Amino acid sequence: MSLNTTPPASPRSAGLEATLRDRRDAGTKLLVPYVTGGLDGWVQCAQACEAAGADAIEIGIPFSDPVMDGPVIQEASVRALNLGATPDSILSELTTADLSIPVVVMTYANIAMHSGANRFAEKLATAGVSGAILPDLPLDEGEPWFRAADANGVETVLLGAPNSTDERLAQICERSRGFVYGVSLLGVTGERDELAASAHEIGGRLMALTDVPVLLGVGVSTPDQARLAARSANGVIVGSALVRRILDGGGPEAVESFVGDLRHALDG
Repeated sequence: MSLNTTPPASPRSAGLEATLRDRRDAGTKLLVPYVTGGLDGWVQCAQACEAAGADAIEIGIPFSDPVMDGPVIQEASVRALNLGATPDSILSELTTADLSIPVVVMTYANIAMHSGANRFAEKLATAGVSGAILPDLPLDEGEPWFRAADANGVETVLLGAPNSTDERLAQICERSRGFVYGVSLLGVTGERDELAASAHEIGGRLMALTDVPVLLGVGVSTPDQARLAARSANGVIVGSALVRRILDGGGPEAVESFVGDLRHALDG
């Protein structure tokens, strides 16, 4: 049975895309860090991202078969699952988390569909989540989720990859809400020594197709890489490099320092 709940009042209710558009139109290069939910101190790490100048925060809901994630985020997911993290426990913590920037949840279609598209979308909305990324949900098979997300005010972020045709990218841009996630390189998430040349290519292609904010992720690992990537897009998503600092025991202080460095590079 559907739960006809009403999301709690929250500064996050302004919406993901509206917030990012406003920031972009004011001349800001956008920064969305990623934190794996369920790790020790993950809420404090998310708060540290906001304090350091993030425009939105991406929270990962761990899944046992994370096909897009490289070794760092896979390790983080295993740790979180071993600590007892579940989708409901993470969303429960988000409900009371002191975050005023929009929250985007990143997880896999199996989790959403196991709960039921409408019920999962309702849970996200009730937790104050503004957007969702389901990287393994094909565009052509996503309509049940898209309808449920739209009905609950959850903006579905879609991914555009370098090997997609222009026709396919146009379809992705047309259906994406919040922002378009430009995949900088073919492969899984992870830190890289250099920014892939394909990052500039996919950024330029997406920017030519849509006015929805375009952010580049996957392989954006350092402040300098973030600065370079943002030349071809409206901003960046940084995950593995940040999560590695959490896994290494750095805690909120290390997170705030790293995100602050990213913010400084983007604003420079």
